[in-house]
Amino acid sequence: MLRLDPASATQHAAITPSSERLPWAGLLALAMAGFICIITESLPAGLLPQIGEGLEISEAFAGQFVTMYALGSLLAAIPLTAATRGWRRKPLLLVSITGFLVFNSVTAVSSNYALTLAVRFLAGVSAGVLWGMSAGYARRMVPEALKGRAMAVAMLGAPIAMVLGVPAGTFLGALVGWRYVFAIISLLAALLVAWVFWRMPDFPGQAAAKRLSLRKAFVWPGVRPVLLVVLLWMLSHNILYTYIAPYLARNGLGNRVDLMLLIFGMTSMAGIWIIGLLIDRMQRLLVLISLAAFALASLLLGIGASQPAIIYLAVAVWGLTFGGAATLLQTAAAAAAGENADVVQSMLVTSWNLAIGGGGLIGAVLLENLGVYSFPWVLFILLLLALFLAWRAKEYGFPSRKL
Repeated sequence: MLRLDPASATQHAAITPSSERLPWAGLLALAMAGFICIITESLPAGLLPQIGEGLEISEAFAGQFVTMYALGSLLAAIPLTAATRGWRRKPLLLVSITGFLVFNSVTAVSSNYALTLAVRFLAGVSAGVLWGMSAGYARRMVPEALKGRAMAVAMLGAPIAMVLGVPAGTFLGALVGWRYVFAIISLLAALLVAWVFWRMPDFPGQAAAKRLSLRKAFVWPGVRPVLLVVLLWMLSHNILYTYIAPYLARNGLGNRVDLMLLIFGMTSMAGIWIIGLLIDRMQRLLVLISLAAFALASLLLGIGASQPAIIYLAVAVWGLTFGGAATLLQTAAAAAAGENADVVQSMLVTSWNLAIGGGGLIGAVLLENLGVYSFPWVLFILLLLALFLAWRAKEYGFPSRKL
């Protein structure tokens, strides 16, 4: 029988199913962990010239900072999440955040390219474990009626990092040097370790008798439709996001990339807020609306390429639908997986990273062979397929009942 010490009992009482209040301290800790994860991943893309100069390498070699991080996440998410299912949640979270502290610190001081690549890979491993456990952790803090809203708060750090953190880090890196920016991220990780240790509730890992094998978790009802929708949705997003600059340049808006990304970022934030308010009442409908609206935006990008106003509108709709995507998809995966949410979330992380890599690859092939005008139509087909899969999964994965 599980025994609680006084501190654990206090934490437990604060999150009992009878409570209708969100545990802000714990959820914001997860949000900050997501912020650190995304800014660690994405920041090198904005600092390639400075990193190349500092390490005396080309920008192409500096770009492998991003590649190695993504590779670490891709390779580690499923096996490490499966291997640590029995760990208590709080110690595992502390290990993951400490990984960011250590590996970003090494990045900040290393002058050896091979060593820096190695720690970038290990930082990606930390990210794979973190993303694999975050959704399940957030859902365990709250009663059933607040699970979706809790995930919306816990996932808030990722888009904030993309919209505000990465641009701010890029500006600061150009001003004081890229090494100082990684040192600042390490300091944030150190502060977060202290915050988690002090205020985060703890939960036991999954009992061995209740753990599904990876194969059984993959074929569990509802899991595969969610993973396929993740792949199609994020593949569509990354084709467009990765190559938004050449698309805009071909349509006479090459000098408006920054404005377009600002519009995308601000509407993404609005999307998160809307999803957070409504997800516990209409999760399935929000998935269908988001996919349909993104498909409509891609159609507008195809037929209105010569009209700047239509492109601005389409980008705004795209951002609005993307903002809540992570929350919607992770909620669907967690609901389908039940007690095996963590290992299924690791599969979702893998699908997400495959979509990032696939978006860059497929977009490059389209750009070289068919040109940017093919992008909207490819997106439209992929999104219609995702919409069909989500609509068909009425009982599992994307159920019509309240989650």
